[in-house]
Amino acid sequence: MEYTNEPIEKVILVGTESYEALSELEELAETAGAETVALMVQHIDTPSASTYLGSGKLEELADYIRLEEATGIICDDELTPVQMSNMERILDTKVMDRTMLILDIFAQHAVTSEGKIQVELAQLQYRMTRLTGKGRAMSRLGGGIGTRGPGEKKLEQDRRVIRTRIAQLKRELSEVVNHRDLTRKRRSKNPIPVFAIVGYTNVGKSTLLNQLTGADVLAENKLFATLDTTTRSIVLEDKQQALLTDTVGFIRKLPHNLVDAFRSTLEEAKYADYIIHVVDISSDEVEEDMRIVYETLDMLGIEGKKILTVYNKVDKLTNDDGIRDEIHIRDSRAYMTVHVSAKTGEGLDELKNALGEIIRQDRKKIEKLFSYTEMSVISEIRNMGRIITEDYRDDGIYIEAEVPAEKFGRELDNG
Repeated sequence: MEYTNEPIEKVILVGTESYEALSELEELAETAGAETVALMVQHIDTPSASTYLGSGKLEELADYIRLEEATGIICDDELTPVQMSNMERILDTKVMDRTMLILDIFAQHAVTSEGKIQVELAQLQYRMTRLTGKGRAMSRLGGGIGTRGPGEKKLEQDRRVIRTRIAQLKRELSEVVNHRDLTRKRRSKNPIPVFAIVGYTNVGKSTLLNQLTGADVLAENKLFATLDTTTRSIVLEDKQQALLTDTVGFIRKLPHNLVDAFRSTLEEAKYADYIIHVVDISSDEVEEDMRIVYETLDMLGIEGKKILTVYNKVDKLTNDDGIRDEIHIRDSRAYMTVHVSAKTGEGLDELKNALGEIIRQDRKKIEKLFSYTEMSVISEIRNMGRIITEDYRDDGIYIEAEVPAEKFGRELDNG
């Protein structure tokens, strides 16, 4: 879907933490197609329940809006209906919050039917709580950020109609999830190991997937360039095959509606055998980004999996940045670490070796003589593991192999 005919919105970003904290919001606004003309921060522990900012800051913000000829403001938190309505009235301009902005970006970038269903569901759930007391706000939603996408319905429609649509979307999403569950079950019967690629948004996950597998996943220097899960196969040394699954990037303050709507996609990491945590080693916020990723994994109940931390974008490091190479010392969750540049290809061979090593460590070596009537078992071993020796004898086939210990190893125990 293209939005090229819409005028560029000029927005002022507003927060209650720090100007540094607004840098991500600025990137989000740019991704949504808006131009940031000013930043404003009021350092308060608890935002005003009625107007988000204090009265003095609101007056100052109104002056900024007139001075910069801004078409709207974006707040770095999710606003309550009361806050949004009062700010619209006082400032006489379009007021958006972080959730509305992210939903708008997701609406632009959703490609698959599942992604579109999830976006529309999240949009309607968000708007459902904002149908009451939004007269002036509703009248402003004629276009631009927060109004487009597959969930674009007139907000004046009553709650009954929206509830009906939400119920329909949940049924459609349930069918998609059931299909995904069947795919996961088939994959679990297939012993090919699965690595889920996770990371803060815009750390180079899609570029890495493309480099490793020859995939053609969209890779742009934007937040949320891709939303939909992509799985590709990779052949490692000794002809070992693995599956790499890309997931949507994480961000701070991820809206709860999005977590709920995209849970089936995010949970790809939960059903994977291993986690590849991609980190932008050149980022000034690298440790904060890593913390947010781990918090999101915890929220999804993903634990007990071996994590291979891939420090990406080493090509951007300068001599002064060399100390960042030691960040992994403080990364207590990393089972193994590798430094790469997905852009230049540096370190990718080392990464492939690390993938193979992690798989081998979870394998069991078997030595067994199979009868000629057990060829199907040998075929399974060949598909799931690595055959070291295959010797055809008069009384059967002698096999030395490495197989996944949990999935098949005990069944082939010599005892």
